Amino acid sequence: MLRQASRLLLRPAPSMARAFSTDVPATTTVDSTFIETWKKVIPNIEPPKTSSAFMASRPAPPASIPSKLTVNFVLPYASELATKEVDMVIIPATTGQMGVLPGHVPTIAELKPGIISVHEGNDTKKYFISSGFAFVHANSVADVIAVEAVPIDQIDSNLVQKGLAEFTQKLSSASTDLEKAEAQIGVDVHSAMNAALSG
Repeated sequence: MLRQASRLLLRPAPSMARAFSTDVPATTTVDSTFIETWKKVIPNIEPPKTSSAFMASRPAPPASIPSKLTVNFVLPYASELATKEVDMVIIPATTGQMGVLPGHVPTIAELKPGIISVHEGNDTKKYFISSGFAFVHANSVADVIAVEAVPIDQIDSNLVQKGLAEFTQKLSSASTDLEKAEAQIGVDVHSAMNAALSG
């Protein structure tokens, strides 16, 4: 039995490796087998378009790492930054603080309540965001989509303390799961705002 186990371990593994996204061609490909089969079965109706027909081709990765990161920071009702070239962005991902520099690996990150800081030279602009997503692309473009955002210097610390006390009280007196969930969200957001102002 030991000999069989060692033979199995030494045997080369079957090739089941998937191609990296960078190995896949950037141009869209047509599923010719599907179209040919469709035309044989239903020759008088045009074949439907597959999802790949609606996708824009992926931009080719740059030959060298650019010196600046292009940032798009948008809210449902406004665009805070549009194609702004910066040195670095630090975002509050659910997995922890994430610094994004030019040439960052492509990433999708869920954002939690916290501070997003945009670094451009010696200037740093900070915003408090409630939640959202960040998309970092291979071509040194970062798209940050937030539900709510406000510049950190426009937050009133007295109102934050009042809101934190109010939601903490609601959490302790909540009787249903919905009331508890709503109060917990309020506590989380106000705690994050309080930490942003004190830190």
